[in-house]
Amino acid sequence: MKGQVLIVDDDRAMCEMLAYDLSRRGFTVQWYTAAEEAFSFLKTAELDVVLADINMPGMSGIDLCQRIVTNRPDIPVITITAFGNLETATASIRAGAYDFVTKPVDTDLLEVALNRAVSHHVLQEKVKILIRKSEGERQFAEIIGDSPVMQKLFSQMAQVADTDISVLILGESGTGKEMVARTLHQHSRRRQAPFVPVNCSAFPETLLESELFGHRKGAFTDAGSDRKGLFQAADGGTLFLDEIGDMPLILQPKLLRALEERRVRPVGGNAEIPFDVRIMAATNRDLESAVEDGRFREDLFYRLNVMQMEVPPLRSRGTDVLLLAAHFVDYFARRLKKPVAGISENTARRLLDYDWNGNVRELRNAMERAVALTRFEKIAVDDLPPKIQAYENGHFTVDVRDPNDLIPMEEIERRYILHVLKAVGENRSLASRILKIDRKTLYHKLQRYGVEKS
Repeated sequence: MKGQVLIVDDDRAMCEMLAYDLSRRGFTVQWYTAAEEAFSFLKTAELDVVLADINMPGMSGIDLCQRIVTNRPDIPVITITAFGNLETATASIRAGAYDFVTKPVDTDLLEVALNRAVSHHVLQEKVKILIRKSEGERQFAEIIGDSPVMQKLFSQMAQVADTDISVLILGESGTGKEMVARTLHQHSRRRQAPFVPVNCSAFPETLLESELFGHRKGAFTDAGSDRKGLFQAADGGTLFLDEIGDMPLILQPKLLRALEERRVRPVGGNAEIPFDVRIMAATNRDLESAVEDGRFREDLFYRLNVMQMEVPPLRSRGTDVLLLAAHFVDYFARRLKKPVAGISENTARRLLDYDWNGNVRELRNAMERAVALTRFEKIAVDDLPPKIQAYENGHFTVDVRDPNDLIPMEEIERRYILHVLKAVGENRSLASRILKIDRKTLYHKLQRYGVEKS
C-alpha cells in the first residue's frame, strides 16, 4: 500500500536521498529541513504518514511528534533515531510515535514500516467515515451499524415503528434484540408511556403468571397484598416479552387469551381488567420447530408473529464490528477515565477475523476488559481476552490436490449442512432457508447424521 509521506530532516542530502528512493517505490513524497516549517505545512495537508528525524536543531523530532499527536492525531509518525539509541527510540514512542527506524536507514525496512503506517491511517479514516455516515444517515441512531444486513433491519423497523402491530424479534443471544424493541418503542406514538421488559425464562411458572397478570391478596402463601401485573404496568406503552420461547406451555393459553381479549384476570381474582399495550416478543429459539414439536402453541405463535424481524449475528455484519468497538472503547474510556483513543491496526484485523459467537455482548465485554487493562493510547492485541488473541478462523474446505483425499458428494453435503447449522446457532428453520430445503428434509438428514433424534 503506497501513500503520501512527509519527510522532516535537517540534513538536506538525507531528505533528497529518501525522497528519491521512496518515490521509486511508489510513494508521494514532500520534505522539509525545518520542523517548524513542516508543522505549518501539515496543519492543513492531506498526508498518510510523517517520517521525522529525532535530532534536529530548534524543534526536535520528539517535539514535532508531540505536536502532531495533539493537533493531527489521525497522522501516524515514524521517527528516525541513531543506531543502538534505545532510550531515544523509547522517548519517541512515549511521545506518540507510531514506529521508529534506525540509522543508517534500510530502505526495504523503511518501506515495510511506511506501508504499515499508511494502512493504519487508511483504516482509521475508514472507521471515521463509517461512523459519520452511520450517525448522519440512520433514522435509528440508537443502534450502531451500517452493513447491508443492518440496513435491511432498519428498513423493516421504519415500516412498523409508529404502528401498534405485534413484532416478533428473532436472533442469537447477545445480538441486541431488546435494543431493537426499545428503539421501536422510542420511535412509536407510545414513546411517552412505559417500556416494560420481562424475561420469561427468569421466573418459575407460578411467579411468571403473577408477574404478568398480577394477583389478589391471599391468592397464594406470599401474596400479602394486591399487586398489579406487568400488563397493567405497561398500560399505554409497550410490553416486551423476552425469551418467549421459554414460556411454560401451561401459561401459553392464558397469554393468548389476554392478547386476543385485551383483558387480564389477576391470580386469585374474579374481575377482568382491560389494558392497552403493544406487544413485542423476542427469542433465540427456533419457534417454528417448537410449534412442530408441540412445545409452543401454534395459535400463540401466529398471534405474536404479525411482523417478524431477525437481528443478524455480529459475524455477518462486516465492518460494523469496528464501529461498535470504537463506540465501546470511547464509552469505557470516559467511564474509567483513561486516555484511550481507539484500537490499533492489528487489533482491528483480529476483531474482524474473530467469530463472535457471543455477538455484541461479547464484543462489549471484550472492549471493557481491554480499556481497563491497556497501558497505551490504543487497544493492542495483547489487551484482548486470550480466547480472541488465540483465535484462528476456520473455513470449510475440501482438499482436491491428492486424488486419495477426494470424498463422496454425500460426505461433502453432510459437512456443509453441519457447518451451516453451527454458523446459525443450531437454528433449524434458518438453516433450512439458507440451504433452500424444507425443514422436514433437513430433519431427516440430521437424523441420518445422528444429530437429530427421530
